[in-house]
Amino acid sequence: MSEVQIDSKPQKGADGRLWPSFTEALGVWARIALLSFGGPAGQIAVMHRILVEEKRWLGEKRFLHALNFCMLLPGPEAQQLTVYVGWLMHRTLGGLVAGILFVLPGVAAILALSIIYALYGDVGPVNALFFGLKAAVLAIVLQAVFRIGKRALANGTMMTLAAVSFAAIFLFDVPFPLIILVAAVIGFIGGKAGWAAFQAGEGHGAVGHSSIAGEDTILGRESRAEAGAGAAGALKIGIVLIVLWLAPVGALMLLFGPDNVFTDIAVFFSKMAVVTFGGAYAVLAYVAQAAVDQYGWLQPGEMLDGLGMAETTPGPLIMVTQFVGFMGAFRDPGGLSPMIAGILGGLLTTWVTFTPCFLWIFIGAPYIEKLRDNKALSAALSTITAAVVGVILNLALWFALHVVFRTVGIFDGLGMHVSMPVFSTIDIYAVLLSVAAIIALFKLNMNVVLLLIIAALAGLGLFMLGLLG
Repeated sequence: MSEVQIDSKPQKGADGRLWPSFTEALGVWARIALLSFGGPAGQIAVMHRILVEEKRWLGEKRFLHALNFCMLLPGPEAQQLTVYVGWLMHRTLGGLVAGILFVLPGVAAILALSIIYALYGDVGPVNALFFGLKAAVLAIVLQAVFRIGKRALANGTMMTLAAVSFAAIFLFDVPFPLIILVAAVIGFIGGKAGWAAFQAGEGHGAVGHSSIAGEDTILGRESRAEAGAGAAGALKIGIVLIVLWLAPVGALMLLFGPDNVFTDIAVFFSKMAVVTFGGAYAVLAYVAQAAVDQYGWLQPGEMLDGLGMAETTPGPLIMVTQFVGFMGAFRDPGGLSPMIAGILGGLLTTWVTFTPCFLWIFIGAPYIEKLRDNKALSAALSTITAAVVGVILNLALWFALHVVFRTVGIFDGLGMHVSMPVFSTIDIYAVLLSVAAIIALFKLNMNVVLLLIIAALAGLGLFMLGLLG
């Protein structure tokens, strides 16, 4: 498959309509990046409005088809959708530019906020702002449980899988990647066997399947045959991306050994990039527990602070991992300045988290039709999504315990490892703020960014009234 000529002259698709020059696309990707607030749902809505309704660069069916493909992959689906559409228009360079621009504003914003947090996080007003943010974040995570659960738990089998997943991770501390692997195997077998509970029907997966044949899209020149012809090119770029992703990880292991914070960051977040099915909320439980309990990079409440940062800045919600890497290296800098170590740790986290996103798209794009029509694979995705509901419920409960109670202990016994609150340490103001945030989100349908701003100001108000310790 030949690369698209990158110049400023508009060219025509198979249907005769003009399709965007690289220069025009560059400006639109920058605009989308700056407007990408509100988590994946908001980001996908912005892309749909600009790409489908305003610019008409994609037809409705082609947009949904691309989104379906991205939902099959680990990683942030909104960012991968930009990479995929960029690839459709201007091949490898288009995908790289679209994907990089999508995360750049978030990288800069989270880095700045992480520096402020590390330097001034113990200051009363800053603590108060994050106190309010935590209540709003709890409400947002609960909403994610309901939204994904409503779509994914279509029958008793899927509900049971969600319940078992929740029990496995909350009661027995089963690793998130293992839960995803088992769910995928169960779904694949069920789909292959044709069992009714595993047949993806209307409402399963991301969006209903659709055909691209004869679609009203300026990218109509993309045919199945042409996509298949790109397999060799996909393999080449895939090898390059694998080297770019894993070579720094191997180099860090050789230079510093296994017991170093930078090695731990590189290895842990590389593993995370492979298992982040189900969106950011699903993997956050995995990241939060590892960052707090296994590595000691964060205190329990600090994960909520980082999530508040990611919710209020542009870019994928999974950018919260940059905050985790920053704080981990800041607190264990080795021979470096803590601030330099933190910046390097945050950027390393971002690198190993997002480089694989380009890999999945560039390798998988030529085979998109085959992937979409594979019933066993669709069943595996549906089963993973059901398991993810249980994982996100665990995240919501874990967050709730650390928001509402000042002290949370651990019960170890009967094979279980369970977080248990110390009821005498309940924080009444945290309860009131959380309830208010839940009402605002569920009943009043308040905009997420507005909710976060109001909650942060409410926390600051409580501090000014002397009601926060």
